[in-house]
Order: sequence, then C-alpha cells, then structure tokens
Amino acid sequence: MATTTRGRVLWDQPNRGRGTCPVCNRTGIKLLYERVVDHDVTKQVCKNCRSKKQLKKQGT
Repeated sequence: MATTTRGRVLWDQPNRGRGTCPVCNRTGIKLLYERVVDHDVTKQVCKNCRSKKQLKKQGT
C-alpha cells in the first residue's frame, strides 16, 4: 500500500475516527472495531478492548 493512502479511510469519519472508548473510557483513541457492548447494541471500541474480547473467546 502506498504511504499516501494509509489512514485515508479515517478522514471520512467524525474526528478522524477518534473518540472515547465506551468500554475502557480512554479518550482520544482510535475507535476502529465493532463490538457488541449490550445485548443487541454494537459500538465502536479501541484495539485494546477488541483484543480483550478475543482473548476471552479463546480461553473458553
């Protein structure tokens, strides 16, 4: 991938894809991954919270 196109997708999102993660409450972090937070509600979460979900899934 060319260097000029990296992160270009984030430019269309509000705040360039940054915000406050609803799971860990970090501010100014990129919210790129979808996760089911409540029963049927999906929200954008940060990379760390997404990986925690996968680790729990592998452990069980």
